[in-house]
Amino acid sequence: MDQWLPLTTLFGSVIWAAIYFTWGRVASAHEHGRKNTAGLEGSIQFAVLKAASHCGAGCTLGDILAEGLAAVLPGILLFLGWQHIFIERTFAIWILDYIIAFVVGIAFQYFSIQPMRHLPVKAALIRALKADALSITAWQVGMYGLMAVAQFWLFRTFFGGDAVAAQPEFWFAMQLAMLCGFVTSYPVNWLLIRIGVKERM
Repeated sequence: MDQWLPLTTLFGSVIWAAIYFTWGRVASAHEHGRKNTAGLEGSIQFAVLKAASHCGAGCTLGDILAEGLAAVLPGILLFLGWQHIFIERTFAIWILDYIIAFVVGIAFQYFSIQPMRHLPVKAALIRALKADALSITAWQVGMYGLMAVAQFWLFRTFFGGDAVAAQPEFWFAMQLAMLCGFVTSYPVNWLLIRIGVKERM
């Protein structure tokens, strides 16, 4: 959990920092041969929390990169359907968000699996796809759900239009949306770990 703390606190703020300092450091200490005083070893809840947080770290980084790319190169949104398939610019951004979040999330999973299992590149990539494709999708669905409420109702009702990545209101809503993503990905990660598709971290 240590290596993902900076990214998980981007979506989880002080909640994830508190989780890390309360339980994550204890679990890490146990992994390095020191006593686990919190009794966390073997806890499915903590395993799922770590798996969903790991997924969230990739999704968060992917979404930040996508929003930045859309701001710098808005023409890419035309390629993704804005103005000729979608009237709403937001839908094209969500496609870009999903693509980049998916690639980053699978890469994160690959670089977790490959060193643990010492698998060839193709085999490790297939395992990463099996482990995280549904998890990433579930995360993005939760995130899009809250962002749809924010963009299509709250911002338009109270501010007169959509928020964009240059506005702090956008990132405040995005942080809440990421927490919704955690909620929707948690049961998916639980199932994937339970049936053995995803490894405990």
